[in-house]
Amino acid sequence: MAVETEHKYLVKDDTYLSMSRESYHILQGYLSRDPERTVRVRVRDREGFLTVKGITHGDSRLEFEYPIPYEDAIELLGLCLGNIIDKTRYIVNYRGHRWEVDKFESPRRLTLAEIELPTSDTPYELPPFVGDNVTGNPDYYNSALSGTGA
Repeated sequence: MAVETEHKYLVKDDTYLSMSRESYHILQGYLSRDPERTVRVRVRDREGFLTVKGITHGDSRLEFEYPIPYEDAIELLGLCLGNIIDKTRYIVNYRGHRWEVDKFESPRRLTLAEIELPTSDTPYELPPFVGDNVTGNPDYYNSALSGTGA
């Protein structure tokens, strides 16, 4: 069983850009936005992925991600509900932790930072670009950002 424990924050400035060691272009859409079982298709640069996530409990949920052929991922994006998310992901290592900063271009302009943790009580320090904690706020789930409703 794969459990994802993640904390999410609004980003308050662009200092993450100078701290980033790599970045990826991502397109993603949702075949299901049901909160109990979201199914996501993602294209990261020239790679495809299919991800199934369970309902969120606090800061954790089940997550299963599988690589799929790039061409299949492109075709599956055409079957997705709502809008396709277009974002750039920046990777920042800060005080022993990997932060992923997503700068959304569409359907909504927004920048969010996430940190995945082994457990909910794992201690970590906030980088200088991190603002308000939005962990558990469904308004900031990627599936919600792709369109209205679940």
